[in-house]
Amino acid sequence: MTSQADPVPYQRYAAFRHSAFLRFWAARFLATFATQIISVAVGWQIYDLTRDPFDLGLVGVIQFAPSLLLVLVTGVVADRFGRRLIMGLSAFLEAICALALLLLSWHGLVSPAPVFMVLAVFGVARAFFGPASASLVANLVPQEDFANAVAWNSSAWQTATIVGPVAGGLLYGLSAEAAYGIAAVFMLASGFLVLSIPKPAQRTETDRPSLETLFAGFRYIWSEKVVLGAISLDLFAVLLSGAAALLPVYARDILDLGPWGLGLLRAAPGIGALSVAVWLAGHPIRDHAGLLMFIFVALFGVFTVVFGLSTITWLSIVALAILGATDMISVYVRETLIQLWTPDHVRGRVNAVNMVFVGASNELGEFRAGTMAALIGTVPAVVFGGVGAVAVAGIWAFLFPELRKIRHLGGRH
Repeated sequence: MTSQADPVPYQRYAAFRHSAFLRFWAARFLATFATQIISVAVGWQIYDLTRDPFDLGLVGVIQFAPSLLLVLVTGVVADRFGRRLIMGLSAFLEAICALALLLLSWHGLVSPAPVFMVLAVFGVARAFFGPASASLVANLVPQEDFANAVAWNSSAWQTATIVGPVAGGLLYGLSAEAAYGIAAVFMLASGFLVLSIPKPAQRTETDRPSLETLFAGFRYIWSEKVVLGAISLDLFAVLLSGAAALLPVYARDILDLGPWGLGLLRAAPGIGALSVAVWLAGHPIRDHAGLLMFIFVALFGVFTVVFGLSTITWLSIVALAILGATDMISVYVRETLIQLWTPDHVRGRVNAVNMVFVGASNELGEFRAGTMAALIGTVPAVVFGGVGAVAVAGIWAFLFPELRKIRHLGGRH
């Protein structure tokens, strides 16, 4: 007799039964791994050069600006052209940027300005990569395997955020050129892997471009309160609580760690998140999904406060790991809802807007943290952000009751 537990291993790896998703997963892992290496190397290099936390905030803003400025273009491109092609070409452009950073480091840096210029181009590549990759997943697996694909797709990102920062710290300890060189190789491999995926079925937008088609993503999000609530919750919660830009300050000045220690701090949230992502792949959320999302966003804020106040290395690492685990729950619910509640022909434009919101929460959150740290100090800036995230979870649960009352993850379209 077959027990009820027997199907779990099969369900856990359901998305990988589709070879196109396996290639996509590997490409996403390599691209994220390379981005993490670049992030650690640039952060340490800039702070070493200027010792100004405000410059760490600028690193985030410069990479985010293209996503905001090009939001109407990147979404339309993802809906009108092959998402696989856009994702691959973007990876190649990111590889070129990594090589440019390598050359700048080789010749010696006396000012952060050239690095900021390269990061602006890197931001353009990420602006096109994000909507295309987020929309492509739904074209690679059937709907019944999509929640599993979301969990494993998140695991690719989280695995890279664990290994990438540690590798970035170790490689930067050898030389900046080593870090940027490895990142370029991984970006190139990611691009070739994506282009090896057979062209998937995609419902493309064929109407003549107009203001109506350009703003279709915004219009859909505004009319669909579940999607609006899910996207804006991430924006304001992480905008207030983002502290990643200040990790070099904690590593150097508060916890007295070196580049390897910075990599460990950067990896800690990913360790917690990956553990939860792997668990979710075999044990998907089956009830009270909306309520759980709000609860874990609030916990994300609580452990941000714990990290901000900690002066003990092990406690800081544990707080960051739990912070990442709580964030993974909300990411899983939010991304599944957004993708399955959005029609395919407008999915690229919705994801472009979503990427702007995610970018605003991450990159502008880093700018907020860097600016506040320069004005009131690093620890108060982080604690303020954590308290803000808790407040946002409570306010959004009240403002979006439709989202709070969702019990099961599934699509309407």
